[in-house]
Amino acid sequence: MSNAPETTRAVVTPLRVVIALCLVVPFGALLWVGSYAKTDPAFIGIPFFYWYQMLWVVLSAALTMTAYRLWLRDQRAARASQAARTAPTSTAEDGGAVK
Repeated sequence: MSNAPETTRAVVTPLRVVIALCLVVPFGALLWVGSYAKTDPAFIGIPFFYWYQMLWVVLSAALTMTAYRLWLRDQRAARASQAARTAPTSTAEDGGAVK
């Protein structure tokens, strides 16, 4: 029997895909400069180039917060799942005593 510690593999779940998208979307939106390198439409006198980037500051903060909260939910679910797998069980053979 090996004394090597157990290694856990990262599992790709739909929730983790959503988390990744929340973190990657702002990069894609801002790295594609050609999509917003223009002055029109202006918003309260501010050229599109500037207000679009400032809008993404707010959106990025909201998406990062969403990703963080989803990550916390994922970690709680993983801990609960791990606890359920390692929880002591009782059987009729041992008189119902918890092991």
